[in-house]
Amino acid sequence: MKIAIFEAEPWEQEIYKNLHNGNEVLFREESLDESNADTYADAQIISTFIYSDLGEKVLERIPGLKFIATRSTGFDHIAVDYCRKRGIRVSNVPDYGSCTVAEHVFGLILTISHHLIEAIDRTRKGDFSIRGLKGFDLHGKVLGVIGTGSIGMCVIRIARGFSMEVNAFDVKPREELAERMGFSYLPMDEVLRRADIVTLHVPSNEKTRNLISTEQFNLMKDGAILINTSRGPIVEVEALLKALAGGKISAAGLDVLSEEPLIREEAELVRSIFQRDHDLQSLLADHVLLRMRNVYITPHSAFYTQEALLDILNTTVDNIRSFAAGAPKNLVV
Repeated sequence: MKIAIFEAEPWEQEIYKNLHNGNEVLFREESLDESNADTYADAQIISTFIYSDLGEKVLERIPGLKFIATRSTGFDHIAVDYCRKRGIRVSNVPDYGSCTVAEHVFGLILTISHHLIEAIDRTRKGDFSIRGLKGFDLHGKVLGVIGTGSIGMCVIRIARGFSMEVNAFDVKPREELAERMGFSYLPMDEVLRRADIVTLHVPSNEKTRNLISTEQFNLMKDGAILINTSRGPIVEVEALLKALAGGKISAAGLDVLSEEPLIREEAELVRSIFQRDHDLQSLLADHVLLRMRNVYITPHSAFYTQEALLDILNTTVDNIRSFAAGAPKNLVV
């Protein structure tokens, strides 16, 4: 089989060495998109991360494609309906770096609670005054966790270590874990009402799109904090802007934005095709968020540690080998 692996750094090739037996394996540091899809038209298996375009227009240029191994948990970058129609199987990495992302959540929370960016920038300039840097303790604060999968559970464990009170919402609550770990499941509206800090850990799909919008912000405490390390479309960006501007939300820590791969290419804004295919209002709102002093944005890097990357690669290799052996695993399509 011909296997094309995209967005692959040189050091990753050693992990994939077991795939070479009887297969032609291509490594590419570039992402897959319409501009280069024809080059890989004869690939039977492709593996990408989230920055490749696996929409219908790209996939139809790879007529022999049988299997996609995405190196991510989310698969909203893949045209799954088209894959079903063509019989293309898709596997993901259902669980990796749970503690990695959870630690990033608290990195964002502590950055906000202790004004770390401002404090560091100020002292670098030789200003050692503490004026305006008064923060707040996490001890005794109420954390609202939306989604209690593996990442959400790691967040809860860390929060309990800070002696925070934790309330959570999940469509499939695990009450035995809640009792053992010392948190409470509540309806989502009630979680939002009680929380000093809300953190989101749900997948991106049609049911969760704009899960947090004006109605949900209105339920939250005045001055609450929002953390999103999940997916950008879960939060309606214009509603977040209004909540921040009006003081309903005092600060936000975001590792994801609704149009995050696109804000890097501002010149695209003038192209008519771009305006047809993308939500310009959301894109412009994302740009405003980047410039707000009470919004702390990281470049979708919450997962990015050596340990988490090894988990991703090992699972991906196992997914590809299992498909080639006729026993695919971790299938989402």
